[in-house]
Amino acid sequence: MVTDVESISRRRLLGVTGALAGTAALGGSAPSRSTKEKVALKWLGNNAWEITFGATTILIDPWVTRFKTGTYTTGTRPDTPLVTDPVIVDRYISKANLILVCHGHFDHMADVPYVANKTGAAVLGTDSHLNMLRALDTPESQLTTVRGGEYLQYDGFTVEVFESLHSLTGGTGPRKQVPFPGYRTGAVPVPQRPTTVADLVEGGTLAYQITVGEQFRILALSTANFIEKALAGLRPDLAIVAAGGQSVHDYVARLMRVLDRPTWVLPTHWDDFDYPLSEPAHDFGALPGLQAAVAAASPHTHFVKLDHLETFTT
Repeated sequence: MVTDVESISRRRLLGVTGALAGTAALGGSAPSRSTKEKVALKWLGNNAWEITFGATTILIDPWVTRFKTGTYTTGTRPDTPLVTDPVIVDRYISKANLILVCHGHFDHMADVPYVANKTGAAVLGTDSHLNMLRALDTPESQLTTVRGGEYLQYDGFTVEVFESLHSLTGGTGPRKQVPFPGYRTGAVPVPQRPTTVADLVEGGTLAYQITVGEQFRILALSTANFIEKALAGLRPDLAIVAAGGQSVHDYVARLMRVLDRPTWVLPTHWDDFDYPLSEPAHDFGALPGLQAAVAAASPHTHFVKLDHLETFTT
């Protein structure tokens, strides 16, 4: 394994390299499943990922502008204006063939219209996601509606789409709810252009499994919840797993079990996005719990924490 971030420590570099070599660094045996083509996953903060292999670039929830909402301190201010900063996006995103939208919230989808226009990439999402993207001037010719169950063939890779669930807020209280719930469907789904973070509603949640060269399987989850039956039998080599899930029964243990304990877990959606992507990630408090739960449920799974702009490479 290699990294493109010079600031990574020698001890950490040896540790993640050991995950591939089967050394004692992470206390595991050498993974039996591999890919002949190198696959690189770069974390762009929150749930934004860039996956590259050969000449292909896939983006997941490419939101990199990041602006202050108070989400992890005082709670998200619903009247926060939606902002996309082309200078920031251009700094971190240069190309894409495919964009996968996991759900419709601002911190997953607000930059997608600009990125789609800039790159010409095809965009997958639910009817609600795409209606909101249309209202934000995303080209119709680039949009593909999916709902879960699709198994799509591309040049050198496949994408399977699964219906999923958003995490529930509420902590230990009696009421659990999805933030900014709702759908945007119908003939006139979005009568006016979304202007605040509250205007981008969840619109359904999707999970995706990307299989490169029929050999290496990446499961991408965007939030701390899932539909167990939808994921049964997938056996991904690598799972992108969201932190949190306190309101979901036995979240991590059930997930590791249904996925047959993947070789690697890369944590996602654990940083406070009130801080810019140019800074090291600020853990909002859920990362240690996720790491401990993965270790307890799947001791041989390698938990690979990336900082902003770091890359995991097979």
